[in-house]
Amino acid sequence: MPAAAAPTSLFAQRGLATRATTSGVPLEVWRLAWPAIAHTLLLTAVFAVDRLVLGRTDTTALASLQISSVLVWTITSIFTAFSAGTLALAGRAFGAGDRTLAADVVGASLALALGVGALVAVSTLVATRLTLPWLFPHAGDAVLVDVARYLELVLPVLPLAFVEAIAASALHAAGDTRTPLVAAAASNAINLLLSCVLVFGLLGAPALGVRGAAIGAAAAMTVQAIALVRALLSPSSAIPLGPWLRRARVDRDVLGRLVRVSLPAFGDKLVYAGGYLAFIMLVATLGPVAMAANQAVVSVEAICFLSAEGFGVAAGALAAQRLGAGQPSAAEQTTRVAITMAVCALTAFGLLFAAAPRALLSPFTSDQAVLGAATASLVMAALAQPFMAYATVTRMALRGAGATSSVLWVTVAGTLFVRMPVALVACLDARWGLAGVWLASTLDWVFQAIAFGVLLRRGRWKSASP
Repeated sequence: MPAAAAPTSLFAQRGLATRATTSGVPLEVWRLAWPAIAHTLLLTAVFAVDRLVLGRTDTTALASLQISSVLVWTITSIFTAFSAGTLALAGRAFGAGDRTLAADVVGASLALALGVGALVAVSTLVATRLTLPWLFPHAGDAVLVDVARYLELVLPVLPLAFVEAIAASALHAAGDTRTPLVAAAASNAINLLLSCVLVFGLLGAPALGVRGAAIGAAAAMTVQAIALVRALLSPSSAIPLGPWLRRARVDRDVLGRLVRVSLPAFGDKLVYAGGYLAFIMLVATLGPVAMAANQAVVSVEAICFLSAEGFGVAAGALAAQRLGAGQPSAAEQTTRVAITMAVCALTAFGLLFAAAPRALLSPFTSDQAVLGAATASLVMAALAQPFMAYATVTRMALRGAGATSSVLWVTVAGTLFVRMPVALVACLDARWGLAGVWLASTLDWVFQAIAFGVLLRRGRWKSASP
């Protein structure tokens, strides 16, 4: 039985409202997708700016970001997994016309974000000091010193980074993808200014190198968190967080549902991000040139992955809203439209990668050895783009529907049985090099696209009960 129709569900207890929104689906998807795409691109632009700025100093500084920025991304991705629960529950409540329930979900999520963020920040600061040389034995002492300098300034603001992720997910659940975009634009402007001034020592400021880039990134995270929480507290917010804050009470039923939906999402992100971290550790065994080359390829490919995530945000939000309104067919329709749009966009990007790899990579490094290693890898990544688009959008739509357990098993299978074995073989055989590692990534995306396609066709996700 569809969750929205279950008479004992929390949504039914608090009331349902239906809306006929089956027309103009491509425009509706695009209305939500383009700000989400720009928002996700700007989130990554914080690290991209650091790469561009530090890439003009030396290869050691750029290579250090291959570790530090990936660690920060990994930690943030894993421990904000309950944003999947926020989107699924708040989106359904919003679709059902229950703003009070939506506020309960968002309030519980934000409280959880602050608590988990503080715990993770402290424990990670201690752990990285002890484990970095063991995790990355081939990176070199100079690289690891720069990694430590970056992390000691960025990790303390993790609680605010977690809050930003949850607040953005809450706004997405209500169909507002523009407010997170505006906040990200402002924070990136601040990051660009601070990074340029503090890395190079402009305008009389000291030249801080990696530390300057870290200060810019930390400031960007702080600005975004404050801006999005203020938006949720605004009287005009679609999700009235102000009244919830005055009650200052976490609903146990809501918290239980949030945890139940989020735990598989946590496992999914743990496996995915952990697999990616292991992937980077394998790249590190190839040496600093391969690390810097991989960082350049990641910087170029990020526009594709994050564009797919933008379409995924639209798919997840609309799927949750439609299911909350009791419209499972409309939920599937919006999902398929978002998938089609993403596949078309990323296929075009893939063709561009294959046609002009060196032109796209040259802004990130002028080192010819690095460019040579990166070029073949970017061509390999071009093959993955349509599959990555399909898998990413479908994954996020299923999360929005609350079918987080199914997503977890696909991620586990792809990471353990496809990506990591092929990447390991590539690193052991010098003839493969970095391009062989990227072949492992491409094969994983092909597997995930097939698996998620099967789940989408079966349709059980439409009756998931978050």
